[in-house]
Amino acid sequence: MNTSRKSFIKTLGTFGLLPWAITQSAAAQQLTTPSRLNGSNPKTLAVGSRNALRGVELAVSMMADGQDPLDAAVEGVKIQELDPDDMSVGYGGLPNEHGVVQLDASCMHGPTKRAGAVGCLEGIKTPSEVAKAVLELTDHIMLVGDDAKTFALQLGFQEENLLTERAREAWLRWKRNLNPSDNWLNEDGSNPTSTGTVHISALTQQGDVGSITTTSGLSYKIPGRVGDSPIIGAGQYCDQRVGSAGSTGRGEANIMACGSFYVVERMRSGESPEQACLSALQRVVEMTESRLLDDDGRPRFNLNYYALNVNGEFGGATMRKPSQRSLDNGGGTFAVAEPGNARLEPMAWLFD
Repeated sequence: MNTSRKSFIKTLGTFGLLPWAITQSAAAQQLTTPSRLNGSNPKTLAVGSRNALRGVELAVSMMADGQDPLDAAVEGVKIQELDPDDMSVGYGGLPNEHGVVQLDASCMHGPTKRAGAVGCLEGIKTPSEVAKAVLELTDHIMLVGDDAKTFALQLGFQEENLLTERAREAWLRWKRNLNPSDNWLNEDGSNPTSTGTVHISALTQQGDVGSITTTSGLSYKIPGRVGDSPIIGAGQYCDQRVGSAGSTGRGEANIMACGSFYVVERMRSGESPEQACLSALQRVVEMTESRLLDDDGRPRFNLNYYALNVNGEFGGATMRKPSQRSLDNGGGTFAVAEPGNARLEPMAWLFD
């Protein structure tokens, strides 16, 4: 990946650590890659959640200039992490029930078959970069809580207050409406809070893939709650031989279904990205407990999947058809970018 790895080596020397890519043997680097999907014709492509439109455009531009897919995807999601008006990720994200912003992120790099993640990270605007540092610079996959922040600070990340005035006011409104005996669930078993996340999957013309998902998680969550975004195989997953997938929506449901991993496996078996996303949604329905289903057996929550394969095909799917009002405002779409063409594409849906 990019040369930022080199700038960390001196710091890591104080820990007694060396980046994996430096210590691995030359023979390991030369292992033959297993067969890819039949008819592989990779192209520069990025897909992601609707709020990643600017991000996928940037990612494709970077990859067209020869940059690594994960580096490009990270730079793409950072647009939202650093945007105080996006209250679902990074700086400006909605806080937990105590008013503290806790961030989660995970990433994967197809060429090196490596992954990195952070959970419950406080005070750092770009958890995507910290997750990437875990991937590049350690022999671990996930760091959490105060220790994840310590790791970030040791690498030179700056600690900052992430609670914007807009997010603080939203949190205060939520607190004023709490029932004294609130148990975090409504009587119908659903959670009254909201979700929001940004995901990008990226593919280079050389057929390399990378993926990342980052979030501030469920709004007003119990402190310490970790959703699907930092879970490898749930919030995102990529395989250099097949493709990449990611998710936004109810994290607990996605964790139970290992959703992004399942999308990639369905593509491996021959399904198109869109059909694989629909298959994962059906699996979610089958794995959902009864308190979260309506009288027709359909989930009360929403979940979205986004995917691309190494043939350059892509797709997205959501749990139910958006309302006409939502469709008129661009709902039910996901972000797609190819060189010179970034756009929103309609998603398939499981239920009308």
